[in-house]
Parts: sequence; C-alpha cells; structure tokens
Amino acid sequence: MRKLTAVVFPAVLVLACAFSVRAVDQSVYDKIKAEEMEHSQIMHTLHMLTDRYGPRLTGSPNFENAANWVVKQLTEWGFSNAHLEPWDFGHPGWLNERAAGYILSPVHENLKFEVLSWTPSTKGSVTGTTVEIELPRGPELPADGAAGRGGRGPQYAQPTKDELTAWMAANKDKVHGKVVLVGKAAVIPVNFNPAPLRRGEGGGRGNFAGRGAGRGAPDPSRLTAAQVAEMVDQWLKDSGALVRINDAAMDHGLIRAFQNRTYDVNKAVPTVVLRNEDYGRIERIMADNETVKLEFNIVNQSFPKGATSYNVAGEIPGTDKADEIVMLGGHLDSWHAATGATDNAIGSSMMLEAARIIHALGLKPRRTIRVALWSGEEEGLLGSAAYVKQHFGTFEDPKPEYAKLDCYFNIDSGTGRVRGASIFGPAAAADILSAALEPFKDWAVGPANATTSRATGGTDSTNFNAAGLPGIGLQQDPIEYQSFTWHTNLDTYERIVPEDVKQAATEIASAVWTVANSDQMIPRLSKAEMPAK
Repeated sequence: MRKLTAVVFPAVLVLACAFSVRAVDQSVYDKIKAEEMEHSQIMHTLHMLTDRYGPRLTGSPNFENAANWVVKQLTEWGFSNAHLEPWDFGHPGWLNERAAGYILSPVHENLKFEVLSWTPSTKGSVTGTTVEIELPRGPELPADGAAGRGGRGPQYAQPTKDELTAWMAANKDKVHGKVVLVGKAAVIPVNFNPAPLRRGEGGGRGNFAGRGAGRGAPDPSRLTAAQVAEMVDQWLKDSGALVRINDAAMDHGLIRAFQNRTYDVNKAVPTVVLRNEDYGRIERIMADNETVKLEFNIVNQSFPKGATSYNVAGEIPGTDKADEIVMLGGHLDSWHAATGATDNAIGSSMMLEAARIIHALGLKPRRTIRVALWSGEEEGLLGSAAYVKQHFGTFEDPKPEYAKLDCYFNIDSGTGRVRGASIFGPAAAADILSAALEPFKDWAVGPANATTSRATGGTDSTNFNAAGLPGIGLQQDPIEYQSFTWHTNLDTYERIVPEDVKQAATEIASAVWTVANSDQMIPRLSKAEMPAK
C-alpha cells in the first residue's frame, strides 16, 4: 500500500477551488487496516445473518429476528441509539416451512424446486397428473441485448385482456384436478463464454444510477406481465388446478423464486419454480404420450404482523459537526431460495463491519456516522423509500434533516471487492469521493463518477438520488453474482470470498471516516442544475 500523502487523481485538483477533503492520516489508515485484518468480525456477522437467520424475506419472522439481532449486536459494540424503525409494508409476512415433490410415474424421482412466495400450502400431500399449457402471446419484441444467463431466445409481447380471457374460457376444463406446467421448457444453450469474475484493473464507472429505459413505452392495449400472472393464477384457482409449476429457465439447476405479486395467498394455487432440468424431463416424457403423475406436499405460513416491517439503524455520535450525518448501509432482506448471502447479507455485514472498525478504534468523527439496514428492498426498494420520505423528504419538499445529510454509502452487489463508485451530484461531489477512495488505488479501486439521474431502481441508493440527496452506489467485482448467486438457490455463505469482503470493509471504513471529517459537506446540485423528478 502506497503512503497516503496526496490525492493523485487529476480530476481531484479542482477541489482546491471550492471544496476540500482531508486525506486519511496514515496512522489512522494503518489502524483501520490492522483492526480488520487482525480482529475482523465480518464472517461471524455473515454467519449469523445467513446460517442462523436466513432467508430474510420481508415480513417473515426470520427477517424480524435478524433485525433484532443487529440491534443487539450494535448495542453490544457500543453504538448509540441502535433501534428498529417501523414502516408499513402493507402485506402479511410469509414463510415456507417445508416442501417436497416427486415424480411417481412413469419414473421415480425427487424434484428440485423452490416455492413461490406468498402462495398457499397444498392440502396435505396432493397427487395429480400433469398438463402443460401455453399462454397466448403478442408479437415478437425487438432484441434489447439483455438476454441474461444462457439466453432465452425471442421475447414476446403480452396478450390483450380479450385474448387472454378467450383463451382461458376455451381451456378451463384442461386444468381441473391437474398439476399444471405453465409454458414450454426453456432451452438453455451451453455457455462457452462465462462471465469474468473481476473487472479490469483500475476500477470503472459506477453502475447504480438507476434503471435504463428498457424496451420503451409499453403498449397500453396489452396486459402487463403482472396482470397476466394475476389473471392466470385466479383462473387456475377457479378451475380447480392442484399445483402450478413454473420453469426456472436457468442452467445447472439454478432457481430464482420470487413472489405472487398480489401478496394474497387466496388469489393463487400452490406454486413452485422447478429446475429447468426436471421441467424439461417431464415435458419430454409427456411428448411421448405417457402420463406423468406427480406428488407435492407444501407447508407455508402467513404472518399478519409482518404487515409492519422494520429498518435498522445505529450511530457513532459526531463531535463539532454532530448534527450533520454520514450514512452507510444496504438492504438486510433477501429472497427465500437460499440464505441470501451475496444479496445482501454480505453487503449488510460490510457496512456493519466498517462502522464497527471506526467505533472499535475509539475514533471520534466530526459528523455523526449512521449505519442503516433496509427491509423491503427486494419488493421494490420499499424500506429505504419509507425512510427517506420520513426523515428527509425531497429537494422539492425537504424536511429539516434534509440539509443535514452529507451522503449515503450503499453496497449491494455481492462478495466482490470495491472497484469504484457513483454519486448523485455535480462533478465536484465525485471529485471528493474519488479523493476518499484514492488511498486504495493499489487495491485496484478506481475514481468515482457523478450521476444526475433521479430514476429509482436496482438498489437503495437510488431512493436518495430520487430525493436529490448524494446517494453513493459502490461498484464491485462481479465474482459469481449475476451468473450464479443473485436471487438463486446457491446464494449461501460458501460463495463469499473472505479476503475481498475484508478489503471492502476496510475501504468503506476509511472512505466514511474521511468524508465524516471533511471541512465541508459533499456539494449538491443547485436548483438550476437539479433535474425534474
């Protein structure tokens, strides 16, 4: 590691004009690094959030237990004001207790699947023969270059309401008493070009400025995918289907299971997401004109009290600028196919660890440092949106705390080491953040870039951006995130790279400490520069 004597990124030279940032004192940096390398708690924190409390689906007892454990741990570490902050999720919690499925004939096999959240249990063990249906669809859509893992071939528009209603009326008798496979099995070609695990040396541009425009404006005459799913679920229920099976449409047994978007178990039949290999096998046997009989036993639970969910917060009090706040955090909730290690238990663990390092060293920041972990991220960035609304408001309608937030650091891309960042604000804001990251050039951390997008999507920092606040999205090496672990049944403790996450915690602790002790807050866009929301 190079000696920290001066900021060397060329763009940072403009700081001398209006804003300044104190470079990390070498002795402080050495203490931060030594604390993490010699006394790290990050893998223990990860273990608790995954092995003990995972998965952490918003509204579930698992999530609430994880949040309470974080409050207890922050308190034991000596943080101030560690507490839960409630917000209205508006839906009951849900948890799968157990699930088993089998092919009974013409072969015997255990099925590998995950249960779709917010769907009901089976009525004990249910047995039925299979039927496969193909929903009506609109015209083929133009390619957008985002085929995803393995590719899914052509994509099509959704049907109109009249088209789907007519199709359901014509096919209702086919599904009564059946186990229903919805759609043809996806054909996933062998991937001869696996995704790289590391970014090129020197980092790169931040990637959390918000979602792009996608395929353009939707056709208002056609249903959305969510509307189709809701209509089909209700039709299957009304028509007496036993179980719905969706194809995971991923290779190597990977499964992503999300939710019944109505969050009402009374508006769906028991639903599973079956690995592509099992789905395709059943489809091929059926194509031989053989009858396939399956058995399922699924036990799910609903939790009405989960309609109130919680964010977690704790603080290291500041000194001469204590009323100003530097925040860091990430989302604590996860999907339920695994224990949510890379998404985002390790991100939460990094932020907790970064704050722990500062506190353990007895460092006294000028500004208050507040660590916050969110719920409801997976359902739409809901917990952080509620927090920003309650505490800060927006540029157009600010609350008193709005002027006191310096910035918010966010991490949410798995186990990879930090390689760069984006920040909402003017170029000078990126310059200051680059100066805070510059000491880690030898760890291949690149400079920050500024964004002026107020679009939300992707991760919680965009809710701060949408309010006009300096949200910072930390960019990481991908490792296996998009290719294997993101939202899948492989998102477990074993997929974490300890060396990377210890480096990341060190980098974040140093950057947060640097910003918290700067003479000025990070600059913001002026009224003339602020884009419309």
